[in-house]
Amino acid sequence: MKISVWDTYVQREDGKTMHFDILVPDNLTDTTKIFNFGKSYLSEKKFKTGELTSKECNFCHISVAPQEVVNAIAEKGFSIIEMENCY
Repeated sequence: MKISVWDTYVQREDGKTMHFDILVPDNLTDTTKIFNFGKSYLSEKKFKTGELTSKECNFCHISVAPQEVVNAIAEKGFSIIEMENCY
């Protein structure tokens, strides 16, 4: 499965910047839906964050998904790769 990778940086209330990728099927181009996936992920965090808009989230590249990402997309419609300050 090919996926689109959306590179995302969101400010936390403590001043740290979260860095994570939102992974979606490559044929999904509706940015409102993609941003809502990111907002859903952020809503599960125990700390508050800033907004997630086109300033914080940008298309990066197309990639081939490993099976665990394919499974997550089948279940939720998206997957997240946490990279920095996500905990």
